[in-house]
Amino acid sequence: MVYVVVFLAGVLLARWGVIRSVSRLAEWARRIRIDPASADEKIPEEGIFQPVSREFLQIVQGLKEARAAAEEEARLRQEGASRWTPERLKEHVRVILRGRSFLVVANREPYTHVRENGKIKCVRPASGLVTAVEPILRACGGTWIASASGDADRETADERGRIRVPPENPVYTLRRVWLSEQEEEGFYYGFSNEGLWPLCHIAHTRPVFRVGDWEQYQRVNQRYAQAVAEELEGMENPFVLIQDYHFALLPRMIRKLRPDAKIALFWHIPWPNPESFAICPWAKDILLGMLGSDLIGFHIQFHCNNFLDTVDSLLESRIDAEQFAVDRKGHRTAVRPFPIGIATGGEDRSAPAEVIAEARREVMKRLEMNVECLGVGVDRIDYTKGISERFRAIERFLEKHPEFRERFTFVELAAPSRTLIKRYSDLGDELGREAEEINRRFQTRTWKPIIFRKEHHNREEVDLFYRASNLCLVTSLHDGMNLVGKEFVWSRGDEQGVLVLSRFAGASRQLKDAILVNPYDIEEVADAIYQGATMPPEEQKARMIRMRAILDEHNVYRWAADITTELDRIRPDPGKG
Repeated sequence: MVYVVVFLAGVLLARWGVIRSVSRLAEWARRIRIDPASADEKIPEEGIFQPVSREFLQIVQGLKEARAAAEEEARLRQEGASRWTPERLKEHVRVILRGRSFLVVANREPYTHVRENGKIKCVRPASGLVTAVEPILRACGGTWIASASGDADRETADERGRIRVPPENPVYTLRRVWLSEQEEEGFYYGFSNEGLWPLCHIAHTRPVFRVGDWEQYQRVNQRYAQAVAEELEGMENPFVLIQDYHFALLPRMIRKLRPDAKIALFWHIPWPNPESFAICPWAKDILLGMLGSDLIGFHIQFHCNNFLDTVDSLLESRIDAEQFAVDRKGHRTAVRPFPIGIATGGEDRSAPAEVIAEARREVMKRLEMNVECLGVGVDRIDYTKGISERFRAIERFLEKHPEFRERFTFVELAAPSRTLIKRYSDLGDELGREAEEINRRFQTRTWKPIIFRKEHHNREEVDLFYRASNLCLVTSLHDGMNLVGKEFVWSRGDEQGVLVLSRFAGASRQLKDAILVNPYDIEEVADAIYQGATMPPEEQKARMIRMRAILDEHNVYRWAADITTELDRIRPDPGKG
């Protein structure tokens, strides 16, 4: 009898304890339903319900974050915030990351430290990549891993190569990687820029593949993988955004070290057809490395299609043509177009007539001449940019329209690039000679048709020439995007000026109101120059308004938001952390 009483008492106590725990948990859930802000209250954790309580907490936190994201989107819609701005990107990335770490890998660093007149100076290199990617890290913090390039980089960083940037308001970490001369020669100048660069650009320059360069490329990618692993130590489910063709092997290396990471690779240059890419002796290794990513981005859909065709041709895999993805050995890689933009931010870019007139006066003063029609080109000295073809088109334009002699001058702002590669150093000299030959045919005592300025130009000088010019010529033989045309259009707050743009630049897919040309067709480009030089102001304005609206809608902040959103949507593979 005593045993029965004890047993019943135990059952009643257990039942009472269970009922009490369930009641407390139910009361906590009721408070959350009424007031979501109370989710920060300590959740009841008692006895056998502790595991259930913890699961409840995870669900509630997820719902809270989703509700916050929905409220933020509703607020932005209410305010009519169709434009992407740094502030909107910051809020968007904060919601996407939910406290997780963000890491960028790029060959180029966003800040360098150089010696100047005995002092150390911090410099922000002119780079479309930096302009595109840095807003993400400014918004959410994180780490940027890059090759050191400044002669004072080492002494301004700590023993592991770290420094907080930007210098005026440090919000993220720059981790520098030091490469030896031999590594830089093989990895950067050799395999990246004498191999992959001409391989991917249809510019009729034969790629060079050397075993030693490939070995250095592998070694440097492995060094970066180790640096990524060190920076991610102790962090769960991080986001990693890898930039460009210098790091084709890196996604797979990171995947092996950190299977829980979400990895995106953005390929800033074109992707060729399968037959062209297959000439690379290590084509399969490159594809396998890239497919370690969860997401691969290109500027345009055409390059996505070429990539999928290449994978289908060279690797055993399943191509999901409907979802634009590759499935291989249990891992899925999405392939998407993300056309990169420039930093518009929706700010007022109107330019009063006197501002444009002052820019014009300043440029003419620097050129020591005064012409009715001014053209400008802004390029790295590179055989893919079509500068030689551009000069020949200007020559043909003056032959066909002699009335523009002494009325038209073209200024080429040409920045030396990769000068340690003979093809590049020779090209700069060739272009200088070609410009002089054309000048000798047409120039007068006070006028030249072409001014070739082979030097590095700062942002202020480039903007000055954009505002002062009637025409901008972008005649790339092949380009992933090319931001020069976009910069020119956005600089023209007066809604005047004409853009002549290559059909083989990715920007032509968006800027359809430019005069689109085949840069190999010298006659067509010469006629486009004439069309631009004689275009009525009303037509210039109508075209500019439409192009500027496209740039404002598809700016760099939207590009960053689209990539992070797509990466967040990707669900982990089975078995991943």
